[in-house]
Amino acid sequence: MSLERVFKSLTSLGLSRKEAEIYVYLATMGPREAGNIAENLRLDKQQMDSNLKNLQNRKIVIPTLTHATKFSALPFKETMTLLMKAKREEALYLEQNKEEILSEWHSMIRGNSPA
Repeated sequence: MSLERVFKSLTSLGLSRKEAEIYVYLATMGPREAGNIAENLRLDKQQMDSNLKNLQNRKIVIPTLTHATKFSALPFKETMTLLMKAKREEALYLEQNKEEILSEWHSMIRGNSPA
């Protein structure tokens, strides 16, 4: 699998391109400090913090127990499984709530139509 295909897979499962780059960097390089990741991927502190927080919320990047500023990535197979599960749950929620969402949409459209 090419690196670009990995990025495409991760972004299609809901990661931003930067999140995918950080994940791949950690998954291939092993645990790293946030500053080291930012430097190698040319990210500013705000970008790094925001993207790391998003990856941690998804539970695919975790701080190491030995050092609070080092982060490690879940193995790729586990990450794919976790992200696919989240996508399935999102799709199921939309399917189960489709009629209600459509009803709200129609109400909204009617409320904004010119008189």
